[in-house]
Amino acid sequence: MAVKEITDATFEDVVLKSEIPVMVDLWAVWCGPCKMIHPILEELSEEYEGKALMTKLDVDNNRETAMKYGIRNIPTVLFFKNGEVVDKQVGAVPKKKFVEKLEAIL
Repeated sequence: MAVKEITDATFEDVVLKSEIPVMVDLWAVWCGPCKMIHPILEELSEEYEGKALMTKLDVDNNRETAMKYGIRNIPTVLFFKNGEVVDKQVGAVPKKKFVEKLEAIL
């Protein structure tokens, strides 16, 4: 399963109404560190298929969601459980850090 591309329009249905935890990668095409973490999220989407959902939201094209969650720096990865933000990671970090945060909410 690949990382699911979401938009302001699909955010509520995909993220807030999800029955499993969701990682939301807030990114932009021009962001170098964003490109660095994308392969990690692709790996996690395979490893956690059925247990957690990996998504990405382009902040340049979906400003409403970025503003709602006060995103000032990218990449920012928000961790949602039961429709609520339960954790956050700002900046590019190793896969191990994402796994730790994900395991803590499963």
